[in-house]
Amino acid sequence: MDTVNSNDNNMVIFEEGGKFLMPTYSRLPVVFEKAEMQYLWDVNGKKYTDYIAGYGCLNIGHSNPFVIDAICKQAGKIIQPSNVYYNLPQVELAKKLAGITGADKKVFFANSGTEAIEAAVKLARKYSKENFSEKRYKIISFYKSFHGRTMGALSATAQEEKQKIFEPLVKGFEYAKLNDIDSVKVKIDKQTCAILVEPIQGEGGVNAAQKGFMKDLKKLCTENKILLILDEVQTGFGRTGTMFAYQGLEIEPDILVLAKSIGGGMPLGAIIAGDDISSAFVPGSHGSTFGGNAVSCAAGCAVVDYLVENRLPERAKELGTYFMKGLEKIKSKYPAVIDVRGKGLMVGMEFSKQAAPEMVSKALEDGLVINKVSPGILRFLPPLIISERDIDRLLKWLDKNTAKIS
Repeated sequence: MDTVNSNDNNMVIFEEGGKFLMPTYSRLPVVFEKAEMQYLWDVNGKKYTDYIAGYGCLNIGHSNPFVIDAICKQAGKIIQPSNVYYNLPQVELAKKLAGITGADKKVFFANSGTEAIEAAVKLARKYSKENFSEKRYKIISFYKSFHGRTMGALSATAQEEKQKIFEPLVKGFEYAKLNDIDSVKVKIDKQTCAILVEPIQGEGGVNAAQKGFMKDLKKLCTENKILLILDEVQTGFGRTGTMFAYQGLEIEPDILVLAKSIGGGMPLGAIIAGDDISSAFVPGSHGSTFGGNAVSCAAGCAVVDYLVENRLPERAKELGTYFMKGLEKIKSKYPAVIDVRGKGLMVGMEFSKQAAPEMVSKALEDGLVINKVSPGILRFLPPLIISERDIDRLLKWLDKNTAKIS
């Protein structure tokens, strides 16, 4: 296509997409065709700085050369040999994940976070029924949570506006209030097999579980022989300042759910559990045709190595503190900002007005890619390789544009 004006190529493709793709997203009128670490370029060649990283999928940056090299080398050997055989990158990645989460762990690979949640639900139910009671199947999750859009994961997602049109849901899910241990206790009965929780609710508004609450939750699970499932799809791989958020909370999950940044941009998800729980899965219990394919797992190995070698969890902690200080200054200047919250480089900014949609659109015009999770809340999930200079640019932009809505 020839460039006619600054928006022409984006809009031509945008309009074609509207004709041929189902409208499952409220898409913005820009089409990216190139990316490098924290930067994106659209089809007109305009450069953008990314502060959302594919909803947290790209912790080590877009098209990281380290990951590209691993993908290309593996694709030239074998892509998908079928899961009735092991493949080398799959075994290597499982070994790496077991190493950074503790000994005596086993991994199941899926293609996404939603699929990983489905696997965790099945594992928890099967293990509990086989070891305690045939009647144990209920799972408690939390209001404002988000665990995915397939029917099982949607049933665990305690947001009525997302669930209602798809009812009836999968039965056996009950909901409690985050950071309210009493609301959990009243939901537990002899049919409860697991509690599913995000250390920080991402889609729900960047709402963090308090350390004391999580410790109480773990104690409650232990006392009642209930499995604790942690959904670290967004918080995992260095995002909150430790490799996984549970490490900063000083607890240990029974089942850990991972996805998004694990694949460096490739489709990949996983659950991790100890030998005793993992043994509930036997041949035929669960599976995934493409889960753990050799190319995605090669990318995953590169991601883990890059995170560790470049100390990105520590970097996220330092830059997160720097970013939060800047946001606090903006909050102190403008009454329109009612809260800034988060941990590491997972940060939310809440306004008293429904200003987020307009700010997202204005930022895109100005070459900044940001995200809203509701009309009043912006969420920031930049790549962990982001620079202070990039954060300063965002803070300057937020200061200027927040002043306009105050």
